[in-house]
Amino acid sequence: MASDAVLELTDDNFEQEVVSSDLPVLVDFWAEWCMPCRMLAPVIDELAGEFAGKVKVGKVNTDDSREVSVKYGISAIPTIILFNKGEVVRKFVGVTPKSDFAEELSKY
Repeated sequence: MASDAVLELTDDNFEQEVVSSDLPVLVDFWAEWCMPCRMLAPVIDELAGEFAGKVKVGKVNTDDSREVSVKYGISAIPTIILFNKGEVVRKFVGVTPKSDFAEELSKY
């Protein structure tokens, strides 16, 4: 994890940190070996800082947390899902411009 503002999400804490969250949560499903995931990491860190207090931002390592990855149908990474009140409201697959994320997050 590069930023203190980004939560490390796992099979064990996903329900509490994401599904039960009062704030919207942007979740980055990634893996250490995934080069596009590494390219996207600084963008996720920046968003976590810019939207601190308004939106939670977290990362799920798909190699370590297979249960939650399967539950949300992650078949390609990076996949970034925005949750609001425990529900999936938007899914981004692949490297996505920061502006696309910021536009979506600004709604909350």
